[in-house]
Amino acid sequence: MIRIKAGAPRRATSRTNSRGPARVGLRARPRGSGLRAGLVRAVSRGGPRVRPARTVHVGGPPDGLDRTVRRAERRTLRRVLSLGLPTAWGAMAITYKMTCPLAQRDGLEARVVTSAVFLAVGTGLILHVRRALLRELRQIRKVAGAAQSVLLRPLPPRIDGLSIAAAQLSADHGANIGGDLYEVIATEHGVRVVMGDVRGHGLGAIATVAAVLGSFREAVHDEPELACVLRRLERALARHLRERARAEHPSAGPESDSPVAEEFVTVLLLEIRRDGEVYALNCGHPAPYRLGTGRVEPLTGAEPLPPLGPFPLPAELAVGRCGRLLPGEALFLHTDGVEDARDPHGRFFPLPATLAEAVRTQTVSPQTVLRAVFTRLLRHTGGRPADDVAVLILRNDRSRVPTQQGCTVARQIG
Repeated sequence: MIRIKAGAPRRATSRTNSRGPARVGLRARPRGSGLRAGLVRAVSRGGPRVRPARTVHVGGPPDGLDRTVRRAERRTLRRVLSLGLPTAWGAMAITYKMTCPLAQRDGLEARVVTSAVFLAVGTGLILHVRRALLRELRQIRKVAGAAQSVLLRPLPPRIDGLSIAAAQLSADHGANIGGDLYEVIATEHGVRVVMGDVRGHGLGAIATVAAVLGSFREAVHDEPELACVLRRLERALARHLRERARAEHPSAGPESDSPVAEEFVTVLLLEIRRDGEVYALNCGHPAPYRLGTGRVEPLTGAEPLPPLGPFPLPAELAVGRCGRLLPGEALFLHTDGVEDARDPHGRFFPLPATLAEAVRTQTVSPQTVLRAVFTRLLRHTGGRPADDVAVLILRNDRSRVPTQQGCTVARQIG
């Protein structure tokens, strides 16, 4: 505890202060000044030292902040140049017309020079506008391509021992996706596949495609039965159509009278298990084909159901057993845009003959079959199909089927 006497005169001292020269003959301070000075000294000696504050960067690391600032400055400079160049071209033309003596004459040479100057100015303006529009178009296409790839994700070449090849062709020019949908997901219940076709084509059907695909990607992991996955798709489609009817036709009256009530989606659901067994549910979709070396046959076993949308699903859904997909065999899934494609003479596309020719003399390859079908299809339609086209091929590349291996061992033992 530090005791300080207030008001007492201090004696002169000759001791040297450690922080300064010796002070001699200090006078007595007024009453109270010693107490205040002593408290200040005590606080300054025993209290915490205050360090200068450090600079804190807000919003990320300094490098990222600097890059953001530089990017913003480049954008601002680009905008200034985009406005400054046309202004400079216009100012040049006006300056020539007002100040150049040659522009004031009426002779043929003066008119030719003046026309050449204004032609150069106009050409520069057109080129500048064209360059700006092309830059914006590239950016829009980049954003649209990213959005479309998120909606209809590119499939990997292999999923759980199955080789995959898929492609889609939209009827709308400039669009990568349309009213067709497909997805392949490996789950604990097997590899589950969806192939669908929304009524209509092009960009108008993308919202329905997003609703069906989003529900499928969640349901395949949650539902142990394929029938429950189909019911989830039906509920998601009905909810999407109700919301779309309210948004597009708020005064159309009851939902049954709305034009959106006529929308429907054909859906094919497949489940390929580890032993190669294939189970299917078909709601008005074209039947797939089973491909082998020199063999093409329709995949049968699934009872046809009405498309999703206009009619409710029956109370009991019987999942059809379609046999076993042997190693080396493939499934060819497609939409009706393939078989319904016509040539200029009105003839339909010969899909079975094209598949038979693709697998006649060689092992089934998904990429080879896909290339052959699309090449013949584009040649058949003249490069412009009238409807969306989607093709999905899955080949069983698993080394052996467990059930078949057990039967073979049993025969050898017998």
